[in-house]
Amino acid sequence: MFAKFFNYIEIKTKITSTLTFLLTIGFLLYQRQEMQWGKTLIFFAGMFLFDLTTTAINNYIDTKDNDQILAFGRRQALLIIYALFGISGGLGLYLAYLTDLVVLAAGGICFLFGVFYTYGPLPISRMPLGEVISGFFYGVMIPFILMYINTPKGTFLTYRLNWETVSLSVQVVPVLTLLLFAVIPFAVTANIMLANNICDVKKDVAVRRHTLPYYIGKKALPLFAGLYYMAYLATILMVIFKILSPLSLLSIFTIIPVQKNIRIFWKKQEKSTTFNISIINFILIMGGNILAIFLSVILDRIL
Repeated sequence: MFAKFFNYIEIKTKITSTLTFLLTIGFLLYQRQEMQWGKTLIFFAGMFLFDLTTTAINNYIDTKDNDQILAFGRRQALLIIYALFGISGGLGLYLAYLTDLVVLAAGGICFLFGVFYTYGPLPISRMPLGEVISGFFYGVMIPFILMYINTPKGTFLTYRLNWETVSLSVQVVPVLTLLLFAVIPFAVTANIMLANNICDVKKDVAVRRHTLPYYIGKKALPLFAGLYYMAYLATILMVIFKILSPLSLLSIFTIIPVQKNIRIFWKKQEKSTTFNISIINFILIMGGNILAIFLSVILDRIL
């Protein structure tokens, strides 16, 4: 039963949200933010369950279109989606109740795009936006919400809302710091989607699914490599601007196996043999940054 459920929601793919969560926790600890652990755990549970929900919806719709067999009967599979969606939505609303309208709006946008990524008359997954959307919501929105609930009110933005006035004030430096930090999870997450679409481009065209590689052709491979280099550049810049500890430069050494994997994928783009390179590179880059940041946290506390 559990094996069928884990297969349905593809539990192995949840490293994208989980590692981004851990990377952001490490960043907050290094910045010596006073952690709101109760809100943080509520956010993690809601985030994780909704990640499961979007995967379940994706599999439910895809198997309906291509006649593949689900791990469960279609009625049971649909009930699982409703249950996951209901629990994750409830947790999101509770977190918004504990915080403010910014979290409600950010969470609502995440839910909206998560559902319509696969579902609807014009799913996002069938458009050349999959890489940007997945990179943005995993790489930017997860860190933003997590940082927002764990930093003092007004750190990122302040708003005023009444019957006569709607005003929003954005703090430029914290937002730019967030965006620079988010380059790492954005780039490596987008590359998983890009590698998947590169490998499937011929099959996708046959079912009228026109993803980014369909439009940019051979330029998809330089983009694949360039996104990884962007992640390393972001780490270097954060050390230069003293956002991260110089110890974070240790993560740069992961470029050795990552570059080797880029060369392999450049020569052959095949779902069954080389697609996993994007996942391996994700783990290498994210894992290297997480270890370096947490090492910085430990040494900072000791010294």
